[in-house]
Amino acid sequence: MGARLVVVSSWGKAERPNPEIMSWGEFLMDTPSEVLVVSAHPDDVDFGCAGTVALWSRAGARVNYLICTDGEKGVEEASYRPQEIRAVRRQEQMAAARVVGVQDVVFLGFPDGELENSQGLRKELVRWIRKFKPQVVFCQDPANRVFENPYVSHRDHRMAAEAVFDALYPACGNPNFFPELLKEGLEPHKVTEAFFFGTNTPNYWQDISSVMELKVQAVLSHKSQLKDPCSTEKFLLQRFREIGERLGVMYAEPFRRLLLPL
Repeated sequence: MGARLVVVSSWGKAERPNPEIMSWGEFLMDTPSEVLVVSAHPDDVDFGCAGTVALWSRAGARVNYLICTDGEKGVEEASYRPQEIRAVRRQEQMAAARVVGVQDVVFLGFPDGELENSQGLRKELVRWIRKFKPQVVFCQDPANRVFENPYVSHRDHRMAAEAVFDALYPACGNPNFFPELLKEGLEPHKVTEAFFFGTNTPNYWQDISSVMELKVQAVLSHKSQLKDPCSTEKFLLQRFREIGERLGVMYAEPFRRLLLPL
């Protein structure tokens, strides 16, 4: 069974982990049962954490995606109509999600390039966190400020990450935040951990050697964003091999892992 579409209206230079400060506790963890991945645009999740998603899905985790914008400004040609690009990018994200075993893909439909850490965005994030009840939430790193790499510091990435961080604590677990959601039957839910991808300060690495091929396939699903798919594939293999080699594995994805207050 493939990923299901849910429509709602409305990374960077390679991290250099230091094996001397690592422990197996930072490299291995039990697979969670419920996982939510939030990103600003289609394709962010696949560059950031598709390997871990594929691995955990294969191990039995239920993984859902929450995409804040449709990335309709992700094609630098004025001849394209935004509605056409939206449709293409949603289709590409759905295809990528099926590759790595994602259950549902929710598109919030906020305008691309105009994302704000607003009350409206935080409410939608809280709504879906309470609906899906994940143990673990993935998102871009709210602490990233890498001005020599505009992709990592893309404004939408920063706004989405900050909004997720604010939704995770304290809003999603506190009934006094967005009390109107209680009338929809959405009770407070506390997330156990957050994993930030595209981070400059990783403290957790996931061995994705057995699923690297799936990660590459997921990224290559975003055809509208790839001028040279062969170069993209080479980049992915090199980048995650460099990270993995420092850990004694073939390929690995880096994250900043944060335990949340319960």
